[in-house]
Amino acid sequence: MLGYFKQAIEQLRSENRYREFLDISRICGEFPYAINNKNGKKITVWCSNDYLGMGQNPTAIDEAVKALKRFGLGSGGTRNISGTNHPLVELEKEIADLHGKEAALSFVSGYVANDATIQTLAKIIPDLVIFSDAKNHASIIAGISNSRAKKEIFRHNDMQDLEKLLQTYPQDQPKIIVTESVFSMDGDFGKIAEIVALAKKYSALTYVDEVHGVGLYGATGAGLCEQLELANEIDIIQGTFAKSFGVIGGYIAAKREIIDAVRGIASGFIFTTALPPVIAAATLANIRHLRCSDFERKKMQENVAHLKAELKKVGIKFVENNSHIVSVVIGDAAKARAVSQRLLEEFNIYVQHINFPTVAKGDERLRITVTPLHGEEMVGELVKSLSSSLA
Repeated sequence: MLGYFKQAIEQLRSENRYREFLDISRICGEFPYAINNKNGKKITVWCSNDYLGMGQNPTAIDEAVKALKRFGLGSGGTRNISGTNHPLVELEKEIADLHGKEAALSFVSGYVANDATIQTLAKIIPDLVIFSDAKNHASIIAGISNSRAKKEIFRHNDMQDLEKLLQTYPQDQPKIIVTESVFSMDGDFGKIAEIVALAKKYSALTYVDEVHGVGLYGATGAGLCEQLELANEIDIIQGTFAKSFGVIGGYIAAKREIIDAVRGIASGFIFTTALPPVIAAATLANIRHLRCSDFERKKMQENVAHLKAELKKVGIKFVENNSHIVSVVIGDAAKARAVSQRLLEEFNIYVQHINFPTVAKGDERLRITVTPLHGEEMVGELVKSLSSSLA
């Protein structure tokens, strides 16, 4: 039987898809610097999803220490069995308020939030048909697959295709349209306004994954839906604590009845240990900070614009978008890996190469993320090193 596993590993290697993890130690107070534990050298991280550097926010760290000393390490159980700690209750209230919803529900990750919620919607709503963007995240795909509900996949951001599919069902057929606000690989925005209009026209619910939007867009960091003034039109908003909020976990926010039903039925929620109070306290501090401060968002966008301008000057092509994500498409798995390795080994710059199944074969890339803490000198070093590595 072991031969099957060896065969699977060899296939990954032959397709240049075998994944080797880089052992790093982030340096508290010096983000985006870290130590490459393979050689002990200091490196600059250009691929972190800690988009705003909030994972090292001193206030959040202080709140985490206080919670650690007051409550201890773990939550001690599932939400139903001793795991509902007070910081987590306060965090869910904050999330609901952030998105202007009646209630919110936390999960151990954004992936679980999508998978568990979408599965549960199909259990609650008889004959539900799920309309999903072709480039939706793997967690959405898993939720749809595990739900066993009828599904319709519309071409990425193609509203004509979506409407054609909607037209094939009766008006009273239960429907939900699922999309993302910011698609993580190409960095393009979802067609939120158009989807809201189609949902109203064809009596469908709306579900928006704001994982790469929360913290970064909107006046209070509630995401692209807030920025577009459409949050009230979205039935279910899903998000994460693991990116712009700098910690870990996921959530949904919606009307109280929706949250209460999911809370009572979703196995991915019921049978999972709750987030620890130390995590909830740190997350709460970061959300409250970003609701009041737009300095980090503005500085990040300035740095993104600067990097894009510098890349254009030297002729390095990247996927054009209006978001914070900078994707340099290589189009070959072996080359993408080689460029990533050279950046790390010769220039102490860490940009992880992205390959299948995260992106399609032939669409391999370097996905660069810029934070408020990447200065102009760092940008210059990255562009110079990238030019040399791509040559």
